[in-house]
Amino acid sequence: MYEQITRNKWRSFFLVLFFLCLIFALTWAFGEMTGWGTQGLIVAVVIAAAMTFGSYYASDKIVLAISRARPVRKEEYPYLYNVVEGLAIAAGLPKPRCYVIDDTAPNAFASGRNPKNSVIVVTTGLLQKLNRAELEGVIAHEMSHIKNYDVLVQTLAVVMVGVVALLSDWILRSFLWGGGRRRSRDKSSGNAAAIFIVVALVLAILSPLVAQLLRLAISRKREFLADANGALLTRYPPGLASALRKLAADKEPLEAANKATAHLYIVNPLKDIKGRVNKLFSTHPPIEERIAALEKM
Repeated sequence: MYEQITRNKWRSFFLVLFFLCLIFALTWAFGEMTGWGTQGLIVAVVIAAAMTFGSYYASDKIVLAISRARPVRKEEYPYLYNVVEGLAIAAGLPKPRCYVIDDTAPNAFASGRNPKNSVIVVTTGLLQKLNRAELEGVIAHEMSHIKNYDVLVQTLAVVMVGVVALLSDWILRSFLWGGGRRRSRDKSSGNAAAIFIVVALVLAILSPLVAQLLRLAISRKREFLADANGALLTRYPPGLASALRKLAADKEPLEAANKATAHLYIVNPLKDIKGRVNKLFSTHPPIEERIAALEKM
């Protein structure tokens, strides 16, 4: 299990590194297409940094607002507080704040930029439909996301996808506004300029799709890692496995979820991924594979 955790961490690291290389390639292409050169690169980097900084500090507030989550009092759900407190102590983490989404679809997610500023969000359906062992398995899974800084990685990945899409749009717009023609007039070699324009356009068109696939790959790999760490935390893998079976059997979509936040939940809240092609765009690995991995522990 520890070898699998190490492999997943390294794979996630290289996927994020690829994101950074892709963003750099797009900023360079944007500067060349517009003829701005170094100035264009500086502008793009400043905007990317500003977006990253803002998302880093406001990500949890944004997600909570989008998900329509509300803070929950200990008197309202005392057993939820007890489970969260006990697992936080076991994991050696500060106790996350607890939030609830008033929805009968069972699901949960964690958010926050670090363990000191973390939250765990569950739906009322999850609290109603799971027993104590299953609830502990789900909370342990989310606690593992917090401990491993998975939420931070996911937030950065989302920001990178947005930056890639923004830069790609700039490149395409600069071409439509005549940037490609200005570029070709500035260079003595028309053939070389034409080749560059084609490469830049292909990069601009395909980069958002590639970035999205990579973001989803990071999400899927980290779900396996959180399952393993969560089972290690509770010392009872069947609890999480049973919870995943119940969540998979429940076909009710979560109304508060959308494609922007779906990757944060323990299982896909949209319930609309079918077929091999669409699985490429799924934010989660197949539940059957996750259950099989837990049963082998």
